[in-house]
Amino acid sequence: MTTVTDQAEAVARLSSMIATSERLLVFTGAGISTASGIPDYRGPEGVWNTRRPVFYDKFMSRHDARVEYWRQKAEDHEAFGSARPNAVHKAIAELQRAGRIELVVTQNVDGLHRVAGTASGLLVEIHGTNALIECQTCGERSEPDEHFASFEETGEPPVCDCGGYLKPATISFGQQLRAVDLARAFEAAKRADVVVALGSTLSVTPAADIPLEAARHGAPYAIVNRGATEHDRSPLLTLRIDGDVGEIFPAAVARALS
Repeated sequence: MTTVTDQAEAVARLSSMIATSERLLVFTGAGISTASGIPDYRGPEGVWNTRRPVFYDKFMSRHDARVEYWRQKAEDHEAFGSARPNAVHKAIAELQRAGRIELVVTQNVDGLHRVAGTASGLLVEIHGTNALIECQTCGERSEPDEHFASFEETGEPPVCDCGGYLKPATISFGQQLRAVDLARAFEAAKRADVVVALGSTLSVTPAADIPLEAARHGAPYAIVNRGATEHDRSPLLTLRIDGDVGEIFPAAVARALS
């Protein structure tokens, strides 16, 4: 494994890996969306360190927990609504247009990959999305604005016509990941010929096991992240770049596709 901190060398090495790939698996975390104005989830000012999470069992069983959950999500709604894709999201979409993407797996719930142009058939939002509201009983999905407006007006968590509790279609703490999404991601990992993890500490499993699965099946594995990750000492890692993903990855993609 090679660790690189010099930006020019990082761009050159990563672009060489990308240029050889025809079935690239891209795994993204919160660090790619900070340039779009969305806080890093596990950074010093991230949600993990500044906000007490509402666990799914409490959301389902307690009214006060549902109120707190919707209060937190209402705080986020404006920021998510005004966020726009940045150079990393756009570079991934460019790789798709070039026919190089096997799958994009994101831990992010901001929906920015879709807005940037990543096709739904090539995208797994492993922790769900804030772009839709989902009934926890019947599964019906709807647009979020009317529900947030209702909560702001009444202070009461909205409910579905069927009587079920509504929440953004994200995976909350203690809620099971969708089996179909995990299956798609792990199957794509087996087919990938290169895997790149961007802006993630790779500390949340089973999602963080997805790039390792690709590496176990022989795909060269690169990580681009500012700060330590849980995979830094993995013998499966090929290239470790410590730096600004927003500067390094788009430049490497442009060089690889030129």
